[in-house]
This record gives sequence, C-alpha cells and structure tokens, in this order.
Amino acid sequence: MINERIRYPKIRAIDADGTQLGIMHPRDALRIAEERNLDLVVVSEDAQPPVCRIMDYGKYKFEQEKRAKEARKKQHTADVKEVKMRYTIGEHDYQVRQRDTVRFLKDGDKVKATIMFRGREIQHANLAKDLLMQLASDVSEVGEVQQEPSVEGRNMTMILGPKR
Repeated sequence: MINERIRYPKIRAIDADGTQLGIMHPRDALRIAEERNLDLVVVSEDAQPPVCRIMDYGKYKFEQEKRAKEARKKQHTADVKEVKMRYTIGEHDYQVRQRDTVRFLKDGDKVKATIMFRGREIQHANLAKDLLMQLASDVSEVGEVQQEPSVEGRNMTMILGPKR
C-alpha cells in the first residue's frame, strides 16, 4: 500500500536515508513525503504499529523487478534430455549414447533413456531392460536412476538424474 491507501491509525515512519521519524499519524508522514516529492510505502504490515518508509516508489519497484530478473537468470532449470536406441544397438552406437548421457548429466540435466520396439520386438523386453540397466551402471559415477525402466506403449523408458 502506498500514499492515501494507507488506513492505519498510527504508523512508524522511516525516512529515505533510513533514520526513524517515530510513530505518527499517516497524514503527517504523507505530508513529509509530499514535501520531498516522494511516496509513503508500507514496508511491514505485521509490525505493531505498521512500518512505512518514505521513498521513490517507482524506483523501488524497478529495483525489485531488476533483482527478481537477475535471480531468475542465475537459476538453472533441469531440462530432460532424451537418448533413444533399439535393444539391437551396435557397440559403438551404444558408446555414443553413453557419452551423450554422461555429458547431459554433468550439465545438470535429467536423461530419459528410451528403447523403441518395432513389430514383435516387444517380446524381448527383458533384453531391453538389461540394456537400460547396463547404461545405468555405466554412468553410475555421475548419475543415478530416478525412475526404473517401464514399458509405455511400444517404448521402454528409464529416467536418470545427476548425482547429488
């Protein structure tokens, strides 16, 4: 709440430079703020009496938005990268998928390892599960299984996450 919207019988006023002006009526604090071409802003409603500060509200709001934007920029969201293969994969191709998985996990992302089945291949789901568990053990120094292998339609998937 700012300026005329403040509806408390008494408030604790703080000047723009941080000095306490004391407990007063909001009208008096607002008059002081208007003399300096500033706003009266409620900082803490929970305090007894509520604390209000004399400041440039537009500048204050801009600084808050700028800080929030910086915080969002520094935040790293864990993306889910996908590594697809067939259970009949060749040794070299498997090593490429393994290298990709390690790289993704080191970057802090989760990895969804998918084995695709075609036709009657789904009868060999046990071979696909063995392959996924082999991948999990090969990358165990940088990642850990977060979701065990499960069949979803014509695919078997497992989710790996970076080690904490």
